[in-house]
Amino acid sequence: MCKMRILKLELVFLLNLLLVSGDEYNNDVSEHSLELTQSLNLARQELIQETCRHFPPRYSLDELPPSHLEHILINEEHKLLYCYVPKVACTNWKRILMILAGKANDTDVLSITASVAHTPGMFRNLSSVPRPERDYMLENYNKMIIVRNPFERLLSAFRNKLEGDAPSAKYFQDRVGRRIIKAYRENPSNESLEFGHDVTFKEFALFLTNRSEDMADVVNNEHWQPITNLCHPCLIKYTLVGKYETLLDDSLLALHTINASHIQFPRLAHTSGTAEKLHRYFSQLELPLIRRLYKLYKHDYRIFNYDLDNIVGFDLG
Repeated sequence: MCKMRILKLELVFLLNLLLVSGDEYNNDVSEHSLELTQSLNLARQELIQETCRHFPPRYSLDELPPSHLEHILINEEHKLLYCYVPKVACTNWKRILMILAGKANDTDVLSITASVAHTPGMFRNLSSVPRPERDYMLENYNKMIIVRNPFERLLSAFRNKLEGDAPSAKYFQDRVGRRIIKAYRENPSNESLEFGHDVTFKEFALFLTNRSEDMADVVNNEHWQPITNLCHPCLIKYTLVGKYETLLDDSLLALHTINASHIQFPRLAHTSGTAEKLHRYFSQLELPLIRRLYKLYKHDYRIFNYDLDNIVGFDLG
């Protein structure tokens, strides 16, 4: 029932966006738009809670090692806890947290470089907070998470970190790519072993699903860790649940909720051809391998209401 209600709300939401012109939307985020986004947000919260009742975690919050809460960033000025997820708009939200904390003088979000926003130690996180203070924050602060289709996020991480020649890709190719090629390619060339620059998507999928102890230090990297492992949605009751597909509207609601509407979330165009890219890359994998990959992310799929229709034509869950 909850899934059907979310689907209906999402359809109404998309129709509402089509009826509102761009200028009108930019100049006045109407109460109706915010109410609709909040209705969708509440339905997402309800689905998370319902799914967690059916698939309860095997541990409690107090049993989690503190390091498992490192992704939950704290903004005390606006009473916000934000669990950042790589490849889901986390750079822009870290920029916003810098502005909210007075660590940037300009309210222009994009004026802050990504490297500065990702500076280690820039933000206080929940792992460093004593339990009484942590429990107070979890009870009284807004708690935000923004999610994305797990395989879409996974492909984005692969293309960004193991393909191409960007500095971050060079780093991952050297640190991770070379090891993947050595472990999963028959007769690799000396060039591939030296640079790790031509990892295939199938080799990447084998690396993730085999979970070799020899590569435990990189297989759990945050860029391809399941969101449920990073943010623990069955242990932390998130009050702002955004999705990459409705990123701008969910971010506007979040900024309104924490009294920070003076900051404009960047209106960035989504990359085109996402469905085509998903099909092109995942068609390189046999169905048993896709099933093994799905198993790693099944809780993300269940809890955040995603499916595999656009990848294999049916849902494996």
